[in-house]
Amino acid sequence: MPKNTKKPGHIRALTRTHKIAIAGVATLGAAAVAISAVPSSAQSTTAEAAPAGKVAYSSEQIKDVKASVTDQLAGASLKAEQIAAKKHAAAAAEAKKKAAVEAAAKKKAAAAAAAKKKAEAARKAKEAASRSAKRAAVKPVAAKTYSNNLNGWINHALDIMDDKGIPGSYNGLYRNIMRESSGNPNAINNWDINAINGVPSIGLLQVIKPTFDAYHVAGTAKSQYDPVANIVAAANYAADKYGSIDNVNSAY
Repeated sequence: MPKNTKKPGHIRALTRTHKIAIAGVATLGAAAVAISAVPSSAQSTTAEAAPAGKVAYSSEQIKDVKASVTDQLAGASLKAEQIAAKKHAAAAAEAKKKAAVEAAAKKKAAAAAAAKKKAEAARKAKEAASRSAKRAAVKPVAAKTYSNNLNGWINHALDIMDDKGIPGSYNGLYRNIMRESSGNPNAINNWDINAINGVPSIGLLQVIKPTFDAYHVAGTAKSQYDPVANIVAAANYAADKYGSIDNVNSAY
């Protein structure tokens, strides 16, 4: 029998062969555990990879998606309708407000026009009443009368001369009348050169017919024998030739 050379309590060191054997046993054990974990109904221990890029959907899923899209579109349409309705309502309110403003402006303008018309009518009525009152207050002026004599004829002639702008004074007229006719309106000269020529001097201031016609003043009688017409025509002629009847001191 071989001699036991091992010392009590000493463990021999594992060789390389022993290590490989132990690793193999561990590997086989792990494989057995894995195999035992696979369900008995499995047809194969090898899993086959599903084809890539192909996904299956059920009809219920498609219906749900369509319903969701339809709901979203309906919601968007309803929202657009609500926005449009709000805009329409705002536009209608603005138009109504504008119409109200325009109506108020027209009403105000009509009221102002009516007030102006009423004020104008009141003003015209007041003016008419004032004119009527003034007419009632004015007393008719009696026509001025003149005596039918030399004094009256001269005064009447002076008023006409003043109205027509013909110069002359009472004294200038009177002096020349007394020298020419002695105050006789029917006086006539039948002996001087005018008489020889067929146009005798006639009237208060001895005026020939051509001179009387040329210097006759509108509004007076067209007769050399009319005392007022004779005086005014002679004074008009003297104003043209001498500046005034007052400047005449002899035959003219």
